[in-house]
Amino acid sequence: MPIRPAAAHDTDLLRQVLLEAYNWDGDRRFTAEQLAADPHATRYLEGWPQDGDFGVVAETGAGEPVGAAWARCLPEDRPGYGYVAPGVPELTLGVLPGHRGRGHGRALMRALIQAASGRPVPVPRLSLSVEGGNPAVRLYTSLGFVPVGRNGGSDTMVLDVPSRMSRAAGGRPGSRP
Repeated sequence: MPIRPAAAHDTDLLRQVLLEAYNWDGDRRFTAEQLAADPHATRYLEGWPQDGDFGVVAETGAGEPVGAAWARCLPEDRPGYGYVAPGVPELTLGVLPGHRGRGHGRALMRALIQAASGRPVPVPRLSLSVEGGNPAVRLYTSLGFVPVGRNGGSDTMVLDVPSRMSRAAGGRPGSRP
């Protein structure tokens, strides 16, 4: 499955993936219109991409979108659900229906973590928010994310991004040298 960097022309796909992430349980709790009207949700995509934003998109060999993962730093006065500190990008991950359960989420997360460590100024940590009951918590934990707080029914998790050097020495994302 090809994975490429996310670009400005991917905004509609990222919006679709954000909706899937919000509706992770399949209940369609949110519509696209509700997300577009929610100032908290729009923070994840307003003006995509801004300086410091980065992401990845997975596609089939035929170029059909599979999912995406992206990260952006949100300001302290307009935090996201997984905000932990200034300069710590919060990530969003989603795999489109019909493509789930095949390892695409893991591949996207690994590619995003690699992108974080390969930036001109490497990103030392990534954060995320995951609702209780979301099976993605197993993925995040297996990649080295650890809970650092709870907000309502969601856990905030953080990953210390491995440096390029520790990855080159055989470390996996989230492992310690």
